[in-house]
Amino acid sequence: MPDYRRASVPGGTYFFTVVTYQRHKLFCQPRAIALLGSMFRRFVLRWPMRVDALILLPDHFHTIWTLPPADCAYSMRLGWVKKEFTKHWLATGGDETRVTSGITRERRRGIWQPRFWEHTIQDEDDFQHHFDYIHWNPVKHGYVQCPKDWPHSSFHRWVKKGVYPEHWGCYTRGAARSPLDPSAIKEAGEP
Repeated sequence: MPDYRRASVPGGTYFFTVVTYQRHKLFCQPRAIALLGSMFRRFVLRWPMRVDALILLPDHFHTIWTLPPADCAYSMRLGWVKKEFTKHWLATGGDETRVTSGITRERRRGIWQPRFWEHTIQDEDDFQHHFDYIHWNPVKHGYVQCPKDWPHSSFHRWVKKGVYPEHWGCYTRGAARSPLDPSAIKEAGEP
């Protein structure tokens, strides 16, 4: 069995990708969106931290978190969100993707892929790259022409604060496809 080791930087800033099981488009359902938002609000009250950026797409989400000094328990937080979402979703009649008997024996459900992808933010440039990547993600996936058109994003908060102009990252025919440096764009944990 692989030995997964996660970065552990107390008070660090981290980028995460969390994906639904078999990329099921769970978050096309308004009830699932509302429930995940509720889980995020509950866990931030329980374990204070700063959510610097967040994007929720139909089958995954990306986020950047900054933890309090001396705290590196991001895995516990993400595990709690996934577990509580799954528990409440299924208890209220939410659907799940079929799983094999082996996965059932492992006590896993057809809601989330196991684990998650994490990256420790190294410096300001690294933060900016991942911050922009998150907000441009719905354009990258072809869901919208402009980040401002995707409703489930922290982009709107940062426009109000003057960090982004409203039309940042908009795709127009003949224009560059990405506002990011194309040589620096990675799939950020996406297969």
